[in-house]
Amino acid sequence: MPSLFDTPVAAPLAERRRPRRLADYAGQQHLLGEGGVLRRYLQAGRLPSLILWGPPGVGKTTLALLLAAELRRPFAMLSAISAGVKDVRDVIEKARKQSGTILFIDEIHRFSKAQQDALLGAVEQGVVTLIGATTENPSFEVIPALLSRCQVYTLEALGADTLREIVHRALIEDEVLKKIPVDVVEDHALLLLSGGDARKLLGLLEIVVQSTAPDPETGRVQLTDAAVQQTAQRPIARYDKGGEVHYDVISAFIKSIRGSDPNAALYYLAVMLEGGEDVKFIARRLLILASEDIGNANPNALLLAQSCFQACTVIGLPESDLILSQAVIYLATSPKSNAAYTAIRAAQAQVRQQGVHPVPPALRNAPTKLLKDLGHGQGYQYSHNAPGNFAYQEFLPDALSGTRYYDPGDNPAEAKIRERLREWWGEKYEY
Repeated sequence: MPSLFDTPVAAPLAERRRPRRLADYAGQQHLLGEGGVLRRYLQAGRLPSLILWGPPGVGKTTLALLLAAELRRPFAMLSAISAGVKDVRDVIEKARKQSGTILFIDEIHRFSKAQQDALLGAVEQGVVTLIGATTENPSFEVIPALLSRCQVYTLEALGADTLREIVHRALIEDEVLKKIPVDVVEDHALLLLSGGDARKLLGLLEIVVQSTAPDPETGRVQLTDAAVQQTAQRPIARYDKGGEVHYDVISAFIKSIRGSDPNAALYYLAVMLEGGEDVKFIARRLLILASEDIGNANPNALLLAQSCFQACTVIGLPESDLILSQAVIYLATSPKSNAAYTAIRAAQAQVRQQGVHPVPPALRNAPTKLLKDLGHGQGYQYSHNAPGNFAYQEFLPDALSGTRYYDPGDNPAEAKIRERLREWWGEKYEY
């Protein structure tokens, strides 16, 4: 069994309470419950390379340890914060002599491209089974070549019932805490301040229990919201960028901008900034919104969002708050259109349903005499040779002629686009 299970009594409570068996693992029933994909892998006695994506303190490291233990596989662990390419190669060389090695890389999003490239061959050849853990979206932080060789599974912030069970078991099973008589009078503050993070929950629980004087009459420690808040020295309502509130606030932030309410959007921006949210995360969401919710109703929105992202990347906090404020106000007060979003989704859906239709011969490339003799490029009209730089001709495959994906939004800018399309195409697309 991996050595990380061997925990001294002097270690923090979160380490002492790290589950030794999969049966003691808390949460993530969508992966480990009856019919869960990871449970099915274990039942089959195999495990693919995978990325565990989720907020802090939900059990990514513990899950990797338990998967290796359940399968009785050799286990190696690297931290992306301290490991270099040489460390990766050393582990791979040792793994060649230990069949079935599971390599766990914590915070894999911090690995450079060179470090991730060093893993590719070993993962592809099955020299190691990679388990990467990340709090960041792997689509942005893991190179595509490595991502394509891994299954990505999302771990969720722990719910209230799961957190209560963790507290209950810690109080009755931990070698240190079980010696202290505790009455859980209130747990609202404890659960809320943990933000779905079991590590934070147990750390706060340990400090509160050990620093709260017993009740003079009963001799028992009273675990109350007031005791938790006094120990934590922060109000209950504080934003936790790693917990469930994170997802609620960013959702409200985006919906406020989409709903054209700059005041609400600025409030949620302030909540995130005061809570220590990554400014690049916020700016990245503004980039997506600029196309998804504004689009060609105001093309400058995307340009401003891109400038905002670049400026936040260069400047960072605290000055980025001004740049984000300007961008948020601009986007919230801009005309809205989701026409670009619905257009590409409609086109993608048709490609998935019908496959790819042949390109019309007139539009095909004709770099050789043979292809020209086969009719490639014949009949194509060069638009710039036509009056107004427009020549009426068919660009879609025959089977899709007349299909309309883009429907301009109801706003002044796209009203002009609709008028122009109607002038060009007449009744063809029914604009």
